Amino acid sequence: MPQVAASTPAEPLSADEVVALFRSRWQASYDMQIVTRRRRLYVQVMWAYLEQQSFPLTEDAYRQHLAEVLEVVNRLGEAGSVRDWLQTTKDRPRLGKALSLQLPGEGRLEEFLL
Repeated sequence: MPQVAASTPAEPLSADEVVALFRSRWQASYDMQIVTRRRRLYVQVMWAYLEQQSFPLTEDAYRQHLAEVLEVVNRLGEAGSVRDWLQTTKDRPRLGKALSLQLPGEGRLEEFLL
């Protein structure tokens, strides 16, 4: 599972940018989640995607959910790291396997963990 060093401040990620990136890289609008494991925070690109008939969200709800996930990424100051990872990862989401990136958070993780 990749881990990136904290990046320098970058432009915040937006839902529109991430959707465009997903579609250009993988021709689908994948779901994205924030996951906590052992007091570590990860961003995951899931295998489910908006264009699937069984996807549980409408496009508006999907974009709202994506914006909420990206709000955490942006508040941690990791937009640049996540952007770089999404642009360069050699993997792609596939059934049963999400892509995971550990977020360093520079001591701010307590703000996001319960």
